[in-house]
Amino acid sequence: MSAKLDALCQKLQERFGDALQSTKIALNELTVEVAAGDYYATMQALRDEKEFSFEELIDLCGVDYSTYGDGAWVGKRYATVVHLLSIAHNVRLRVRVFAEDDEFPVTDSVTTLWSSANWFERESFDLFGIAYTGHHDLRRLLTDYGFIGHPFRKDFPITGHVEMRYDPDQGRVVYQPVTIAPRENTPRIVREDTYGDPKHG
Repeated sequence: MSAKLDALCQKLQERFGDALQSTKIALNELTVEVAAGDYYATMQALRDEKEFSFEELIDLCGVDYSTYGDGAWVGKRYATVVHLLSIAHNVRLRVRVFAEDDEFPVTDSVTTLWSSANWFERESFDLFGIAYTGHHDLRRLLTDYGFIGHPFRKDFPITGHVEMRYDPDQGRVVYQPVTIAPRENTPRIVREDTYGDPKHG
C-alpha cells in the first residue's frame, strides 16, 4: 500500500503544487492539507479528474485543535477533515482545511460535489460552530433549537450553560441556569494487603 500512496502523493503534488500546504503518509494513510481559498476547487478536481476519481465522500468532521498536544498547538484552531474514497483506484485520501478566522470559522461547503456531506457539515456546524458557505440548509442537527454554544469546542463547559425541565405549572418545558454543583469524584479503592498474591487466593 505504501508504494500506491507514494504514487498518489506524487500525483497530487504535481497536479496541485502550492495549493497543497502539506502532505503526510502515516499508518498507511495519506493526509493532505489545503488552504481555505483552494479547498473547493481542489475537492472538485479530486472528484472529477480521472487520475484521482474520488467518487465518494465517506466522512467529514470538525476538529478543535486548541488543546491538541496538551495545549502546545500553534496555529489556526478549527479544521474540517474529509475522508474520500476512490473506488476506481481503490485508495483513500484524507483532506484537511483550516478555517481562517478562529472567532467565526468558515469554510466552503462541498454538498454540491457530494450530497453525503449534507448532514456531516450540519453536525460540524452544530457541534463545533464551523459555518459552511454554500450549504443550502445549515442548521442544528443534534442539539435543541434553543441550545446555546457548540458542545464539542474544547472550552465548552462539561455541565453546559442551561438545563431544561418540564414545568407542570406552565405545562411546558422551560430552560433554567445549570443547578449542578461542580465536583470531582475520586473513586475510593480498598484492597487487602495480599491482593494479587497467588499464595493467598
